[in-house]
Amino acid sequence: MNPLKVNQVFKQYGDKTAVNGISFEVAEGEIYGLLGANGAGKTTTMRMVLGLIYPDGGSIQYNGKNYSVEQLRNLGYLPEERGLYPKVKVSDQIIYLAQLRGMTRKAADRNLKRWLERFSVPEYYGKKVEELSKGNQQKIQFIAAVIHDPKIIIMDEAFSGLDPVNVELLKSTVKELRDAGTSILFSTHRMEHVEELCRNITILHKSNPVLQGNLKSIKKEFPRERVILAVDGDVKGLESIDGVLKVIRHEYGYELFISREDAGRPILELAMEQSDVTRFEVLEPTLNEIFIKMVGESHE
Repeated sequence: MNPLKVNQVFKQYGDKTAVNGISFEVAEGEIYGLLGANGAGKTTTMRMVLGLIYPDGGSIQYNGKNYSVEQLRNLGYLPEERGLYPKVKVSDQIIYLAQLRGMTRKAADRNLKRWLERFSVPEYYGKKVEELSKGNQQKIQFIAAVIHDPKIIIMDEAFSGLDPVNVELLKSTVKELRDAGTSILFSTHRMEHVEELCRNITILHKSNPVLQGNLKSIKKEFPRERVILAVDGDVKGLESIDGVLKVIRHEYGYELFISREDAGRPILELAMEQSDVTRFEVLEPTLNEIFIKMVGESHE
Protein backbone atom coordinates (compact mmCIF):
# COMPACT_ATOMS: atom_id res chain seq x y z
CA MET A 1 0.00 0.00 0.00
CA ASN A 2 1.49 3.33 -1.06
CA PRO A 3 1.59 6.12 1.57
CA LEU A 4 -0.27 8.64 -0.61
CA LYS A 5 -3.09 7.77 -2.99
CA VAL A 6 -5.10 10.38 -4.92
CA ASN A 7 -8.04 8.81 -6.76
CA GLN A 8 -10.20 10.63 -9.32
CA VAL A 9 -10.17 13.91 -7.40
CA PHE A 10 -12.26 16.84 -8.62
CA LYS A 11 -12.46 20.42 -7.40
CA GLN A 12 -14.90 23.05 -8.63
CA TYR A 13 -15.05 26.79 -7.85
CA GLY A 14 -18.41 28.05 -9.09
CA ASP A 15 -18.49 27.27 -12.81
CA LYS A 16 -14.68 26.85 -12.99
CA THR A 17 -13.14 23.39 -12.74
CA ALA A 18 -9.82 23.69 -10.90
CA VAL A 19 -8.90 19.99 -10.92
CA ASN A 20 -10.62 17.50 -13.19
CA GLY A 21 -10.25 13.87 -12.15
CA ILE A 22 -6.59 13.56 -11.18
CA SER A 23 -5.26 10.22 -9.92
CA PHE A 24 -1.76 9.25 -8.82
CA GLU A 25 0.08 7.37 -6.09
CA VAL A 26 3.34 8.21 -4.33
CA ALA A 27 5.30 5.22 -3.12
CA GLU A 28 7.43 5.01 0.00
CA GLY A 29 10.82 6.52 -0.76
CA GLU A 30 9.65 8.25 -3.95
CA ILE A 31 9.74 11.83 -5.21
CA TYR A 32 6.70 12.32 -7.46
CA GLY A 33 6.65 15.27 -9.89
CA LEU A 34 3.49 17.35 -10.27
CA LEU A 35 3.92 19.74 -13.20
CA GLY A 36 1.91 22.35 -15.03
CA ALA A 37 1.77 25.99 -16.03
CA ASN A 38 0.32 28.61 -13.70
CA GLY A 39 -3.37 27.95 -13.19
CA ALA A 40 -3.15 24.31 -14.27
CA GLY A 41 -4.36 22.98 -10.91
CA LYS A 42 -1.10 22.07 -9.13
CA THR A 43 -1.58 24.26 -6.07
CA THR A 44 -5.22 23.22 -5.68
CA THR A 45 -4.16 19.58 -5.82
CA MET A 46 -1.48 20.11 -3.18
CA ARG A 47 -3.89 21.98 -0.93
CA MET A 48 -6.33 19.11 -1.15
CA VAL A 49 -3.58 16.63 -0.29
CA LEU A 50 -2.77 18.80 2.75
CA GLY A 51 -6.41 18.93 3.83
CA LEU A 52 -6.53 22.73 3.54
CA ILE A 53 -9.43 22.39 1.12
CA TYR A 54 -11.61 19.38 0.40
CA PRO A 55 -12.28 17.75 -2.97
CA ASP A 56 -15.75 17.81 -4.46
CA GLY A 57 -15.28 14.28 -5.71
CA GLY A 58 -12.87 11.39 -5.45
CA SER A 59 -10.73 10.41 -2.49
CA ILE A 60 -7.31 11.00 -0.93
CA GLN A 61 -5.81 8.38 1.35
CA TYR A 62 -2.75 8.40 3.56
CA ASN A 63 -1.44 4.90 4.28
CA GLY A 64 -4.90 3.58 3.45
CA LYS A 65 -6.73 5.99 5.76
CA ASN A 66 -8.80 9.08 5.09
CA TYR A 67 -7.73 12.55 6.17
CA SER A 68 -7.74 13.26 9.91
CA VAL A 69 -5.93 15.40 12.45
CA GLU A 70 -3.74 12.40 13.22
CA GLN A 71 -2.81 12.09 9.54
CA LEU A 72 -1.94 15.80 9.52
CA ARG A 73 0.95 15.11 11.88
CA ASN A 74 2.50 12.88 9.23
CA LEU A 75 2.47 15.64 6.59
CA GLY A 76 5.06 18.33 5.91
CA TYR A 77 4.60 21.31 3.61
CA LEU A 78 7.10 23.65 1.99
CA PRO A 79 4.96 26.31 0.24
CA GLU A 80 6.00 28.44 -2.70
CA GLU A 81 5.16 31.57 -0.71
CA ARG A 82 7.48 31.64 2.29
CA GLY A 83 5.63 32.34 5.54
CA LEU A 84 8.05 32.76 8.43
CA TYR A 85 7.63 35.64 10.88
CA PRO A 86 10.59 37.97 10.27
CA LYS A 87 10.88 39.42 13.79
CA VAL A 88 10.60 36.12 15.67
CA LYS A 89 13.66 34.07 16.62
CA VAL A 90 14.31 30.95 14.58
CA SER A 91 14.24 28.69 17.65
CA ASP A 92 10.98 30.10 19.05
CA GLN A 93 9.27 29.87 15.69
CA ILE A 94 10.35 26.40 14.58
CA ILE A 95 9.85 24.79 17.99
CA TYR A 96 6.34 26.26 18.21
CA LEU A 97 5.45 24.94 14.74
CA ALA A 98 6.80 21.51 15.68
CA GLN A 99 4.68 21.48 18.84
CA LEU A 100 1.61 22.18 16.72
CA ARG A 101 2.47 18.95 14.86
CA GLY A 102 2.50 16.97 18.09
CA MET A 103 6.17 17.10 19.10
CA THR A 104 7.37 17.78 22.61
CA ARG A 105 9.40 20.93 23.08
CA LYS A 106 12.47 18.88 23.99
CA ALA A 107 12.25 16.70 20.86
CA ALA A 108 11.62 19.73 18.66
CA ASP A 109 14.63 21.54 20.10
CA ARG A 110 16.83 18.49 19.52
CA ASN A 111 15.65 18.15 15.90
CA LEU A 112 16.12 21.85 15.21
CA LYS A 113 19.72 21.79 16.43
CA ARG A 114 20.39 18.67 14.35
CA TRP A 115 19.03 20.33 11.21
CA LEU A 116 20.94 23.57 11.82
CA GLU A 117 24.13 21.51 12.14
CA ARG A 118 23.20 19.65 8.94
CA PHE A 119 23.04 22.99 7.10
CA SER A 120 26.19 24.29 8.86
CA VAL A 121 24.33 27.23 10.44
CA PRO A 122 24.04 26.38 14.19
CA GLU A 123 24.53 30.07 15.02
CA TYR A 124 21.08 30.87 13.57
CA TYR A 125 19.32 29.21 16.51
CA GLY A 126 18.88 32.49 18.41
CA LYS A 127 18.66 34.88 15.46
CA LYS A 128 15.56 36.56 14.09
CA VAL A 129 14.50 35.44 10.62
CA GLU A 130 14.89 38.98 9.24
CA GLU A 131 18.59 38.88 10.13
CA LEU A 132 19.20 36.03 7.68
CA SER A 133 19.83 36.16 3.95
CA LYS A 134 17.06 35.06 1.61
CA GLY A 135 18.78 31.74 0.96
CA ASN A 136 19.23 31.03 4.66
CA GLN A 137 15.63 32.00 5.36
CA GLN A 138 14.68 29.33 2.87
CA LYS A 139 16.76 26.76 4.73
CA ILE A 140 14.84 27.63 7.89
CA GLN A 141 11.55 27.32 6.02
CA PHE A 142 12.68 23.89 4.83
CA ILE A 143 13.47 22.89 8.42
CA ALA A 144 9.98 24.03 9.43
CA ALA A 145 8.53 21.59 6.89
CA VAL A 146 10.52 18.58 8.09
CA ILE A 147 11.14 19.30 11.80
CA HIS A 148 8.47 16.79 12.93
CA ASP A 149 9.81 13.92 10.78
CA PRO A 150 6.81 13.70 8.44
CA LYS A 151 6.29 10.58 6.34
CA ILE A 152 4.77 12.56 3.47
CA ILE A 153 6.14 15.95 2.34
CA ILE A 154 4.63 18.35 -0.21
CA MET A 155 7.21 20.70 -1.75
CA ASP A 156 6.16 23.60 -3.98
CA GLU A 157 9.08 25.33 -5.75
CA ALA A 158 11.48 24.16 -3.06
CA PHE A 159 14.59 25.60 -4.74
CA SER A 160 13.31 28.92 -6.12
CA GLY A 161 15.52 31.92 -5.42
CA LEU A 162 18.48 29.87 -4.21
CA ASP A 163 22.04 30.17 -5.50
CA PRO A 164 23.56 27.03 -7.11
CA VAL A 165 25.43 25.98 -3.94
CA ASN A 166 22.29 26.05 -1.80
CA VAL A 167 20.25 24.35 -4.54
CA GLU A 168 22.69 21.44 -4.44
CA LEU A 169 22.58 21.38 -0.64
CA LEU A 170 18.80 21.17 -0.53
CA LYS A 171 18.66 18.66 -3.39
CA SER A 172 21.04 16.34 -1.57
CA THR A 173 18.90 16.73 1.57
CA VAL A 174 15.72 15.88 -0.33
CA LYS A 175 17.43 12.78 -1.73
CA GLU A 176 18.42 11.75 1.80
CA LEU A 177 14.80 12.05 2.93
CA ARG A 178 13.72 9.97 -0.06
CA ASP A 179 16.32 7.30 0.66
CA ALA A 180 15.12 7.17 4.28
CA GLY A 181 11.63 6.23 3.05
CA THR A 182 9.86 9.61 2.93
CA SER A 183 7.23 10.08 0.22
CA ILE A 184 7.56 13.47 -1.50
CA LEU A 185 5.13 15.27 -3.80
CA PHE A 186 7.30 17.75 -5.68
CA SER A 187 6.23 20.67 -7.86
CA THR A 188 8.59 22.99 -9.72
CA HIS A 189 9.05 25.01 -12.90
CA ARG A 190 12.62 23.71 -13.28
CA MET A 191 12.36 20.64 -15.47
CA GLU A 192 15.99 19.63 -14.96
CA HIS A 193 15.26 19.20 -11.25
CA VAL A 194 12.34 16.92 -12.07
CA GLU A 195 14.50 14.83 -14.40
CA GLU A 196 17.11 14.43 -11.68
CA LEU A 197 14.79 13.72 -8.75
CA CYS A 198 11.51 12.20 -9.94
CA ARG A 199 10.64 8.66 -10.97
CA ASN A 200 7.01 9.33 -11.97
CA ILE A 201 5.22 12.51 -13.02
CA THR A 202 1.84 14.02 -13.83
CA ILE A 203 1.53 17.01 -16.17
CA LEU A 204 -1.60 19.10 -15.65
CA HIS A 205 -3.01 21.43 -18.28
CA LYS A 206 -6.10 23.56 -17.68
CA SER A 207 -7.12 21.37 -14.72
CA ASN A 208 -6.72 18.10 -16.67
CA PRO A 209 -3.97 15.49 -16.34
CA VAL A 210 -2.62 15.26 -19.90
CA LEU A 211 0.43 13.05 -19.37
CA GLN A 212 1.46 10.83 -16.49
CA GLY A 213 3.53 7.79 -15.66
CA ASN A 214 7.14 6.69 -15.39
CA LEU A 215 9.46 9.42 -16.69
CA LYS A 216 11.81 7.03 -18.48
CA SER A 217 8.89 5.30 -20.22
CA ILE A 218 7.35 8.63 -21.20
CA LYS A 219 10.59 9.75 -22.85
CA LYS A 220 10.64 6.60 -24.98
CA GLU A 221 7.23 7.55 -26.40
CA PHE A 222 8.60 10.77 -27.91
CA PRO A 223 10.96 10.88 -30.93
CA ARG A 224 14.61 11.85 -30.73
CA GLU A 225 14.89 15.05 -32.76
CA ARG A 226 18.33 16.48 -31.93
CA VAL A 227 21.86 15.36 -32.66
CA ILE A 228 25.01 16.65 -30.94
CA LEU A 229 28.12 16.38 -33.11
CA ALA A 230 31.45 17.48 -31.60
CA VAL A 231 34.29 17.62 -34.11
CA ASP A 232 37.79 19.11 -34.38
CA GLY A 233 37.20 20.84 -37.72
CA ASP A 234 34.48 21.87 -40.16
CA VAL A 235 32.01 19.42 -41.68
CA LYS A 236 30.44 20.44 -45.00
CA GLY A 237 27.19 19.14 -46.42
CA LEU A 238 25.28 18.40 -43.22
CA GLU A 239 22.29 20.46 -44.37
CA SER A 240 21.86 18.31 -47.48
CA ILE A 241 21.46 15.01 -45.63
CA ASP A 242 17.94 13.60 -45.95
CA GLY A 243 16.09 14.07 -42.65
CA VAL A 244 18.18 17.01 -41.42
CA LEU A 245 15.92 20.01 -40.79
CA LYS A 246 18.32 22.53 -39.31
CA VAL A 247 22.04 22.83 -38.47
CA ILE A 248 23.41 25.17 -35.80
CA ARG A 249 27.16 25.78 -35.45
CA HIS A 250 28.57 25.85 -31.90
CA GLU A 251 32.09 26.15 -30.50
CA TYR A 252 32.21 22.40 -29.91
CA GLY A 253 30.80 21.50 -33.33
CA TYR A 254 27.18 21.18 -34.46
CA GLU A 255 23.66 20.78 -33.16
CA LEU A 256 21.32 19.26 -35.74
CA PHE A 257 17.54 18.99 -35.73
CA ILE A 258 16.25 15.89 -37.49
CA SER A 259 12.87 14.61 -38.64
CA ARG A 260 13.71 10.95 -38.02
CA GLU A 261 16.27 9.04 -35.98
CA ASP A 262 17.81 7.10 -38.89
CA ALA A 263 19.31 10.39 -40.13
CA GLY A 264 21.92 9.90 -37.42
CA ARG A 265 24.02 7.33 -39.29
CA PRO A 266 24.69 9.42 -42.44
CA ILE A 267 25.47 12.42 -40.23
CA LEU A 268 28.12 10.43 -38.39
CA GLU A 269 29.54 8.91 -41.56
CA LEU A 270 29.86 12.30 -43.25
CA ALA A 271 31.52 13.81 -40.18
CA MET A 272 34.04 10.96 -39.89
CA GLU A 273 35.04 11.44 -43.52
CA GLN A 274 35.95 15.08 -42.91
CA SER A 275 37.10 15.40 -39.29
CA ASP A 276 37.85 13.68 -35.99
CA VAL A 277 34.61 13.11 -34.06
CA THR A 278 34.90 13.53 -30.28
CA ARG A 279 31.18 13.22 -29.50
CA PHE A 280 28.14 11.99 -31.35
CA GLU A 281 24.75 11.59 -29.70
CA VAL A 282 21.16 11.36 -30.84
CA LEU A 283 19.55 12.99 -27.81
CA GLU A 284 16.42 11.77 -26.11
CA PRO A 285 13.87 14.57 -25.65
CA THR A 286 14.19 16.67 -22.51
CA LEU A 287 11.23 16.94 -20.17
CA ASN A 288 10.99 20.62 -21.08
CA GLU A 289 10.61 19.72 -24.77
CA ILE A 290 7.96 17.13 -23.90
CA PHE A 291 6.14 19.67 -21.76
CA ILE A 292 6.07 22.23 -24.57
CA LYS A 293 4.66 19.61 -26.95
CA MET A 294 1.90 18.68 -24.51
CA VAL A 295 1.06 22.13 -23.18
CA GLY A 296 2.25 24.41 -25.99
CA GLU A 297 4.30 26.90 -23.99
CA SER A 298 7.73 27.28 -22.45
CA HIS A 299 8.06 26.23 -18.83
CA GLU A 300 11.25 27.97 -17.82
